[in-house]
Amino acid sequence: MARQPNFLFLITDQQRKDYLGVNGHKVLKTPHLDTLAARGTNFQRFQVASPICMPNRASLLTGRLPSTHGLRHNGNPLPGNTVTFVDVLREGGYRTAAIGKSHLQPFTPVPAYERVNPDTIGPIKEARWPDGNPYDLERPETYEGDKRFEFTEPFYGFEHVDMVLNHGHLAGGHYLQWLRKTGVDIDFIRDRNNELPHDYTCPQAYRTPIPEELYHTSYIRDRAIDYLNTQQSSEAPFFAFVSFPDPHHPFNPPGKYWELYDPDSFEVPLPFEAHQNPIPPMQKVLELYKQGATPATPQTVFIAEQRQVQEAMALTCGMISMIDDAVGELIQTLKNNGQYDNTVIVFTSDHGDYLGDFNLMLKGALPFKSITNVPFIWSDPETQQARQSNALASTLDIAPSIITRAGLKPFWGIQGMDLSGCLQGSDELRDACLIEYHDGLARLGFEEPAIVRSLMTDDFRLTLYKGQPWGELYDLLNDPDETYNRWEDPDFANVKAKLITRLAHEMMDSMDRSPRATYMA
Repeated sequence: MARQPNFLFLITDQQRKDYLGVNGHKVLKTPHLDTLAARGTNFQRFQVASPICMPNRASLLTGRLPSTHGLRHNGNPLPGNTVTFVDVLREGGYRTAAIGKSHLQPFTPVPAYERVNPDTIGPIKEARWPDGNPYDLERPETYEGDKRFEFTEPFYGFEHVDMVLNHGHLAGGHYLQWLRKTGVDIDFIRDRNNELPHDYTCPQAYRTPIPEELYHTSYIRDRAIDYLNTQQSSEAPFFAFVSFPDPHHPFNPPGKYWELYDPDSFEVPLPFEAHQNPIPPMQKVLELYKQGATPATPQTVFIAEQRQVQEAMALTCGMISMIDDAVGELIQTLKNNGQYDNTVIVFTSDHGDYLGDFNLMLKGALPFKSITNVPFIWSDPETQQARQSNALASTLDIAPSIITRAGLKPFWGIQGMDLSGCLQGSDELRDACLIEYHDGLARLGFEEPAIVRSLMTDDFRLTLYKGQPWGELYDLLNDPDETYNRWEDPDFANVKAKLITRLAHEMMDSMDRSPRATYMA
């Protein structure tokens, strides 16, 4: 059997595909991430399974859609009996580590929004009995003690865990336990009232007093370097999942990274007016903006003015540049300890950010490409050749592809496809891709939490919203920026009908096939 490769899996939070130097960004510099693309395959049409943190991270680890693995929206935990591809690697002899943000279980103390009238529910509350798992391994209170919290058993397949919870000044977990021991005044540096002076007006722009060396990106970098060095003498291959909470909002790059990019250097190419016929949720966001309304939550889509968008772009790039610098040090560590030539390095993000497209910010029920199309680079010592792939790939494909590259066999029920052919230069994979979205609360004018299904093909994006007479249909060949909705266009009626039928078939095909039957009847 050929020597099994190591894997260094790098993931950011809320990074669009076009926010990389190698993907054509005119301002942002990412020399180290660009280096990965120079030694591997850079996917241009890589789609998320769901454009929201927790569901897509669970899809990444399972190779299964949110409606199948059960983590439908933020606030749900991934069931404890779930099998992940990390389990397969561990069973196959790999040493496994998760360093940074996981977000497979809830990490805020904020209760879920009540959506059901309690008077309509009996004493048995749910369709499944509680499994006895408290799902508290990412809760802030788990890390309140001075003594480092230790995991007593593998966490979704990860035997070594160094946890970072949340974002910005609220980052916690093992990181916060470490921060307490540095002697810094934690209460001061985590208090938003103590932010450093600045003149930005973008909502959620926050100039943190946390110095670069104490910021969570640096912590994750250092813990990852430590882990890579400890594996130098091991005969077993490793899989290291290194997950940065940035560039997710708040927009708060520390130190020099705050001023690294000038907002005036950024263009806002798609103002709200660029969309010729916005659907009701877009109109609702504009209405709320004109009313001066506060978004329902810090995670709710809002409209920003042009200057505010430019500020958010600059600060986002600052956060990405800090991550890029960290990636450079991780690559150098692999070279220094002799592991580089046997390590596959994968880079992606869990979803994107509207980041000013149509003046929208953050992410939500509107599946524009800015939140569904994310970077995906597979840098492999076996190829040593730069390729661009236009295959319609998905987050679901990561699990089977890593399992195959490790020389192992997948478990029954994976819904993704093996990308091995694409890594050898083929663009043949699938001709349609399903994207799901389940909201956790009603907002943007929806009377109920939005349930959305999108079908991506080479030529079109079709989107249905549960219970709504309207939808979306974009001609991607002639309208790649998705500015003209053809849903009501009679010239596209036949196309719409065919795509709706295809979407129905994709949804039928996504029905869970696991577990298999043990008897005929």
